[in-house]
Amino acid sequence: MLRNVGQFLSERARLSPHLEAVVDLEQEVRLDYHALNARANSAANGLLEAGVRPGDRVAILMSNRFEYIEAFYGAAKIGAITVFLNWRLAAAELEYIVDDCSASTLVYSADLAPLADALKPMAPSITRWISLGDASDLPYETLLNASPEEPSLGAEGDAPVFLMYTSGTTGKPKGAVISHEGSIAWHHAMLATSDTRYGDRIYTVAPLFHIAGMGIIMSGIYSGGTNVLDATFDPVRAWQILEQEKISGALFVPAMLNFMAKVPGAGQGDVSTLRSILCGAAPVPVELIKFFAGLGIDIHQIYGATETHGGICLMSPEHALTKAGSTGKAYYGMEVRVVDDAGKDVAPGVPGEVITRGPHIITEYWNKPDATAKAFKDGWFYLGDIAEVDTDGFIYIKDRSKDMIISGGENIYPAEIEDVVLGHDAVKEVAVIGQPSAKWGESPVAIVVPKHMNDDLKILEEDIIALTGNKLARFKQPKAIEFIDEIPRNPSGKALKRVLRDRFPGPAPE
Repeated sequence: MLRNVGQFLSERARLSPHLEAVVDLEQEVRLDYHALNARANSAANGLLEAGVRPGDRVAILMSNRFEYIEAFYGAAKIGAITVFLNWRLAAAELEYIVDDCSASTLVYSADLAPLADALKPMAPSITRWISLGDASDLPYETLLNASPEEPSLGAEGDAPVFLMYTSGTTGKPKGAVISHEGSIAWHHAMLATSDTRYGDRIYTVAPLFHIAGMGIIMSGIYSGGTNVLDATFDPVRAWQILEQEKISGALFVPAMLNFMAKVPGAGQGDVSTLRSILCGAAPVPVELIKFFAGLGIDIHQIYGATETHGGICLMSPEHALTKAGSTGKAYYGMEVRVVDDAGKDVAPGVPGEVITRGPHIITEYWNKPDATAKAFKDGWFYLGDIAEVDTDGFIYIKDRSKDMIISGGENIYPAEIEDVVLGHDAVKEVAVIGQPSAKWGESPVAIVVPKHMNDDLKILEEDIIALTGNKLARFKQPKAIEFIDEIPRNPSGKALKRVLRDRFPGPAPE
C-alpha cells in the first residue's frame, strides 16, 4: 500500500525496470526506471549520511533536469520535505522563502551557482550547500556514492512531502504544504479521470518548481510513462520534439499554444502519436481549441491551483469539442462546487466562486495560521476564482476574481475579451485589465503584443476596436489599446496583471 510518495518510483522500478523513465533533452541523458530509482536511493542515503533527517526542509534550485527528479524522490523516501525554489526569483526573494521555511539544505545546479552564491550570506539556516558541477561544501556527485539500496521510509500519511510557494502576484508568497497522503489521493483521482496510460511519452517543459511541471512528472512515474524533459520552451523546437520523441501527451499553458499555433507550417510534421494536450493556468481561447482540433489533437483544459496539488477539473476527451471553453468536471472522487457569497450552489449560468474539499488540498500554509484560516470555510477551500456551471454540470472558468472588471455595475471577465482580440491575425499576445473611469468606475483596456512592432499600430488599434465591436457587447469593448513588446508572466504562464495595472494606471478614456 502506498503511504509515501517516494514509493511511486520504487514500485515503478520493481514493475518496469527496463522501461525508459526519463529523457533529459538538454543533457542528452536517458535513464530507465531501474537506473533512476537506484540514483534516487543513493541521493536519499547520501542525504542521510550528510545529516538530513525526517522533517528537514531540503530546497532544490535547479532548471529542468533529471537530477531534479531523483533528488526529490530521494528526499521523499527519507521523509525530508522538499522546497521547490523558483530560479527566476532574485536572491532577496529566495531569502524570504528559505527563511520562512527554515531550510537546512540547498541542492543547486552549476548554471544557477551565481544565484546560490548571492543567496549564501542571506540564508544562515542553510548549513548544507550541495551543488552539481560547482565547487561547494558538498558536491552532489558525492551523494551518489552512497548505497543504491532502498532506504527506510522516513515519513508517510499526513506528513508533509513538499512545500510549494505560491506565485505571489500579490503580497508575500505562501508555502503550500502538501502531504504524502494528499499527493497520493490526487494521483488516484487524476489517473481515474484522465487519458494517461502506461507507456505514454510525456513532454514536460513547464518548470519543475511549479505544480504543473512536477505534477506531470509525478503522474508519469505513477502510471509508468516516459517523461521527456526540456529546460526551455521554443515553439519551433516544441513541434520538432513532439515528432522526434513520438510524444503522446504534453502540458502547455495557453500562451505556449498560441506561440505554437503561429509557427509557420505549424503541425505539418508527423504528430500522429500525440493524443491530447493538457492546458491550464488560464482559460484556453476557443480559436486555439479549434486550431488543434483541426490537427486531430484534443485540448484538455485542466483547472486547479498549487494549493490543490494541481488540477481538480478536467475536460474529458468525448466533450472536448462539444463543450469548447469548459474546463470539464471535477476529477473522479473530488468535490468541486461553484457557490455564491452565502456558500450556496449557484444556478446554471450564474457566476460564483470555486471551492473544493478533500485530501488533495493543502493541509496548511506553512507558518501562516491566519492565511490558512482565511482560505478555508467549513472544511472547504476557497480558490478565489470565478466560474459558471451549465445545465450538464460542466464548469467554465471565467477569471480570477481579483482580475474581474466591474464597469457600470456590469461584471466583465477579461478572458472573454482576450479570446476575441487574440483572433486577430496580427496579435501575438493580449492581456485585458481594468482602468479607473470617472463615468463607469472601471473600463477594460487591452494590452497587446503585436506580431510585428513595425506594423502601423494605429491601423491595428482601429482593427481591434472594430473586431471587438462586432463580437462583444458595447460595455465589454476595450476603451483603449496599448502596445508593448511582451506580456509579463509568472512561472506558471499567468499574465501578471498587477504589473500591467501599475504600468498602465489610466484613467481609461471615456
